[in-house]
Amino acid sequence: MHTDTDRCLRAAQAKDARFDGWFFVAVVTTRIYCRPSCPVVGPKPQNMRFYPSAAAAQQAGFRACKRCRPDASPGSPQWNERADLVARAMRLIADGVVDRDGVPGLAARLGYSTRQIERQLRAELGAGPLALARAQRAQTARLLIETSGLPMADIAFAAGFASIRAFNDTVREVFALTPTELRRRARRGGPSAAPGVLTLRLPFRAPLCPDNLFGHLAATAVPGVEEWRDGAYRRTLRLPYGHGVVALRPAPDHIGCQLSLTDLRDLAGAISRCRRLLDLDADPAAVDDLLRTDPDLAPLVDKAPGRRVPRAVDADEFAVRAVLGQQVSTAAARTHAARLVTAHGERIEDQAGGLTHLFPTAGALAGLDPEALAMPRTRRATLIGLIDALASGRVALGVGSDWDEARARLTELPGIGPWTVEVIAMRALGDPDAFLPTDLGVRRAAAELGLPATPGALTRYAARWRPWRAYAVQYLWATDDHPINHLPAP
Repeated sequence: MHTDTDRCLRAAQAKDARFDGWFFVAVVTTRIYCRPSCPVVGPKPQNMRFYPSAAAAQQAGFRACKRCRPDASPGSPQWNERADLVARAMRLIADGVVDRDGVPGLAARLGYSTRQIERQLRAELGAGPLALARAQRAQTARLLIETSGLPMADIAFAAGFASIRAFNDTVREVFALTPTELRRRARRGGPSAAPGVLTLRLPFRAPLCPDNLFGHLAATAVPGVEEWRDGAYRRTLRLPYGHGVVALRPAPDHIGCQLSLTDLRDLAGAISRCRRLLDLDADPAAVDDLLRTDPDLAPLVDKAPGRRVPRAVDADEFAVRAVLGQQVSTAAARTHAARLVTAHGERIEDQAGGLTHLFPTAGALAGLDPEALAMPRTRRATLIGLIDALASGRVALGVGSDWDEARARLTELPGIGPWTVEVIAMRALGDPDAFLPTDLGVRRAAAELGLPATPGALTRYAARWRPWRAYAVQYLWATDDHPINHLPAP
């Protein structure tokens, strides 16, 4: 979008928050870059420059605005809407792959050369993978500086910097403040968080309907791994350097996030997974505007706009749970998953109590005795086949995976039918166009609305909802009075 100067200029002059994260506005006279909705008096059009990423603005010599904090804006929705090389790379960078494994590690995961990745990222985002990872490190450092009492040296290494000097130089360059000055400004805004807990605000593009989002997560929560408590969804997180516990609480203009991590190097990855779980980088205006063009869906959208797709923090975990949930009730699926967790999950300590385990990895489940599963023999075989494929790497469902290839590999597994493939594509892979024409809830809603009844006819009808069919499913599910559609009672 940043190449469409007229459109960017109109969005910036209107201070339209819907475009925050889509592009960044830099001012040549002040050498500051902002989000489009920055509340300060706007500069003259001839002094504006538009960049596709914060990293590109920083590379061009601009520093972040202290008023609108553009580094904290919602991420671009493109990276969750697309499955091409650039989108897959951006999802992996957000998950911390470059900090952990370098650019060669990113290239290995994507199956391309480092030169190809560098060229494509620069062409679309104006910055290469190292610059994009550096911008993320700066954001992580700012969060730790402002929300923790850790010594600056600890923050430098936790944020992924190779040295304290690089940390100091980057913070000064990006924010025009020293780390100590950043902390002092934050302290004036209120008290610091409790020891060991990071308290953050996760931004999103309005509107956001929390009902089905948190209702779905709470209604399907696996005991010991997830819970709904005091108006917040809590769960354990398996992370590259350790584990964590997160509490996510809906608010009118943000999602409250409390994180407790065993290793602070996991902060950026944990935030990325929480944003992905709640679909916070979505563009609800684009989704709802298209779905409203269907007169059958328009009343559902107008009733509760801004529905998100509840996704997953761990794709392998969700795939296992999807098979456990085949042809059984939500309660039965939770029971099956809880048994796996108790028998094979890794125990953890939760300061608040209530959460006891990490969901077991595919490797931990590889030796699972099929006879120990209280389910039909055919579904046991399906589950064992999926676990083996995930553990061996024959099926890859990570954030950088190719959606079409993942679908093809899943379809090859015995007992994995179209419903399972598409629900995994929707919630684990994050495909916004995944569709479930055979789902009972979708078919009931279709019948109630007078839409085609057979899966084939419904699929043809739903072509008008593309590329947002996964969101259409959320609106269709919402016609049923099921716990997944309601926030739990306080």
